[in-house]
Amino acid sequence: MKIEAMTVAILAGGMATRLGAIASRIPKSLVQVGGEPFISHQLRLLQKNGVRSVVLCVGHLGGMIESAVGDGSAWEMRVRYSLDGPVPLGTGGALSKALPLLGDAWFVLYGDSYLAVDYAAVADAFERSGMPALMTIYENRGAWDRSNVAFDGDRITTYDKHGAASDLRFIDYGLGIFTAGALAGRSGAFDLSEVQMELVSQGKMAGYVAADRFYEIGSPAGLRELESLLTTNA
Repeated sequence: MKIEAMTVAILAGGMATRLGAIASRIPKSLVQVGGEPFISHQLRLLQKNGVRSVVLCVGHLGGMIESAVGDGSAWEMRVRYSLDGPVPLGTGGALSKALPLLGDAWFVLYGDSYLAVDYAAVADAFERSGMPALMTIYENRGAWDRSNVAFDGDRITTYDKHGAASDLRFIDYGLGIFTAGALAGRSGAFDLSEVQMELVSQGKMAGYVAADRFYEIGSPAGLRELESLLTTNA
């Protein structure tokens, strides 16, 4: 699988409760960062990394995202949409519903994540692994949030979403790759972490260590950090 053939699914259906009034009337993807909606920065970063196909999995106020982004031509890519519908499907359920648009394998990231990683290198690691999924991780050592992953240099050996264990060094970076088979037989509302934990328990989750930290706009503090980064690099 090569990066040119890949699609990126962006999970953008969340309610943005931690942002409070900042996102009370707009979806998180449209929160202003450095004078632009966050989704603009996210799509520009993906385009820079060779991505040309995106599926936005939307729910809460998703129509506003579609109106702002359109078909993606402003970023020289194709953007399509998968809607939760009247009932929230969760991160896993949203991906399952979007399967007809996603092909055989795809990246998945969250609608509040800004991940300046080498996407082609991540795709290459996945291809070489021969596994049905890959989790990008960062050697966090508790710096940004609780570490929740153990990695043996080849595959993920532990994934504890809540970071309860104290001896873990890595954290889920928020960027994964999945094959359609990894979600086979699942439907309705469910969390993607259920799939990840099952694959890890079966020894079927490859890993890739990102060199640089992740950024996110899920909280006011995270929003300020990303704005500072983008302003510095402008």
